[in-house]
Amino acid sequence: MMAGKVYITQRRSAIGRSKPQKLTIRALGIKRLHQTVVHPDTPQIRGMIEKVRHLVEVKSD
Repeated sequence: MMAGKVYITQRRSAIGRSKPQKLTIRALGIKRLHQTVVHPDTPQIRGMIEKVRHLVEVKSD
């Protein structure tokens, strides 16, 4: 069974956030505000999203 896709869009700035949160945003492949990236819907990606849920908007496929 293949995992679905998850679309992650940064909606709030990471300026002034903790270093782990900034690094998580970068690890997700997001480089700028309002950028959308696509990842497979895996527990690892979901964990990263949970760490920065207040900065991003998520849509599932």
